[in-house]
Amino acid sequence: MDWGFNNAYSNHSLKGNLGRHLTNRHPGYDMGDCSNSPAPQPVTVARKPQMPTKSPAVEVDHLNWLLVKWLLEASLPTSSLAEKWLTNTFKFLNPSFELWKVEKFHKVLREVFRSMQETVRLTLEQVSSKVSITLDSWTSYQQIKYMSVSCQWIDESWSFRNILLDVCHIPSPWGSSEIYYVLLKVLRLYNLETKILSCTLKGDIDCQKLATLCCVPCVPCAAYTLNSIVTDGLRSTERVIMKIREFVMELNLSPEMSEDFIQFTTAYHEGNWKFPLDSSARWSGNYLMLDIARKASKSMETIVRKHEEQLGSRLLLNSAEKNIVNMMHKYLEPFYKTINDMCTSKLLTVGMALFFMEHISETILACKDSRQTPEWLKKDAEDMYAKAQYYSNQVCNAFIYMTAVFDPRIKVELIPEYLNSESYMEEARNHFIRNYSVPYFSSVGNSYSTQDLEDRRNASFAEEIARKKRRATMSSTTDELTQYLSEAPVPMQTDVLDWWRVNSSRYPRLCLMARDFLVVQSTALLPEHIFCVKGDEIDRQRSFIPQYDTQALLCANSWMQNGIKLKHKSTEIDCERIMELQAASTTETSSRRFDKKQVL
Repeated sequence: MDWGFNNAYSNHSLKGNLGRHLTNRHPGYDMGDCSNSPAPQPVTVARKPQMPTKSPAVEVDHLNWLLVKWLLEASLPTSSLAEKWLTNTFKFLNPSFELWKVEKFHKVLREVFRSMQETVRLTLEQVSSKVSITLDSWTSYQQIKYMSVSCQWIDESWSFRNILLDVCHIPSPWGSSEIYYVLLKVLRLYNLETKILSCTLKGDIDCQKLATLCCVPCVPCAAYTLNSIVTDGLRSTERVIMKIREFVMELNLSPEMSEDFIQFTTAYHEGNWKFPLDSSARWSGNYLMLDIARKASKSMETIVRKHEEQLGSRLLLNSAEKNIVNMMHKYLEPFYKTINDMCTSKLLTVGMALFFMEHISETILACKDSRQTPEWLKKDAEDMYAKAQYYSNQVCNAFIYMTAVFDPRIKVELIPEYLNSESYMEEARNHFIRNYSVPYFSSVGNSYSTQDLEDRRNASFAEEIARKKRRATMSSTTDELTQYLSEAPVPMQTDVLDWWRVNSSRYPRLCLMARDFLVVQSTALLPEHIFCVKGDEIDRQRSFIPQYDTQALLCANSWMQNGIKLKHKSTEIDCERIMELQAASTTETSSRRFDKKQVL
């Protein structure tokens, strides 16, 4: 076979390709004529010696720990890592990376939960004051009933503390007895049985029955009750609100329509609106629907007519619907202001919650008794008032009275009339004297053993001195309470805990009782999680977590938000440091690749 042509072609190709490469990459290197020149001699290319650079090695398992933190912060189930494409993506980015199996992620997550739970338990052991417990409940997509148990206290520096204790499965039939036994197990785990002062829970749990079982006062959630009240108030306007919501959802989806709406509202002086508009079915979204139809009615009608081909005329409000919108907007405006204050309050004390709820009751009663109120609204107002009265009956007791008056903005002057009772005042004074007046002398009296009884009988003079001191202390204690209640309430914008921190020297014993009772929660969860769209996000997140991951994911996520470090057994997992090591390793790898290209 004749290879002449092929050899000639190969030499020509070699000269062309290699020559171009050497000319571009190594100037000064001359290939000459490859076909006629002698065999090339070996060429030694001198390289500058490179100092070895040490970059911190990132262990492959460390990357799995970054994924653990990702799962926890995003509250994603471990099954999220079972996707094959995810494994292939990691292999592409790092061929040496071995993704843990889902079973191992689940096992590690459980151990992380137990390790962090022990940190929480040790933290609570240091709490010297009374604590409050709040309960929240929900049902998952698997129709499993869950209950979160959180703990609140006020520390020595008068800072409010709140931490999630556990997320528990409530067995059927989900009654007060089942809730009690699950709660008791949590309290025993954290040694809180003797520290708990009260329990605040949502309205779907029998408050009175649970209080009997727990032997502690149970407080109904004010925000949950108020949300139930306003839901009744919006019942007759549901169809109108749905029509407005459909219009708002179209605005959110269409940049053209939303831009038109902004231009029209500016031209017609109908307010400033920020997109995307809240179209949720929560109170915040429902009231916004009325607000838009009331304040931007002209712009709304103009938009519907301009885009009638897309929207149709069905979204236009008729005169009767506009009248309903105007009436309901005026009626619910005090509710809007009250709920806004509740959501933005730094510490919504029981006293302040009662003050708000009393205002709501008066608003409903005025509507119910007014001759100008149409019959359909009167009926709604009657249902609303019944729920408000039921809440008032639940909180009408001496314990709530004591809790309310320790808010210096409320005291006795601004608590509801049904709660302002002389008997409650006397009970508060007696509780104060029994539990906070003479801790030192009571401890001295208990220090004697049984065999010292004879000596104690002979120590009549010492006992007389002690009794005099006790009486003097009780008198000064009562004076503290009397002096505090006799002073006028402070302005509403006052920070309650800061006020007590500053005035604790004026009321050295009373402040101890205030620190205990101010921790009693008026709501089972943050008001904004009940009234605003944030609640929808939380519900979606926790409702779609499978049973085997719910407890570990939600608890560890909450604990990390409270500043508790990610921990596995006795080892603290510093994910920020792992990220720094990974960044340094990636930078060096990229640098080496770049140097290699330069040499070639």
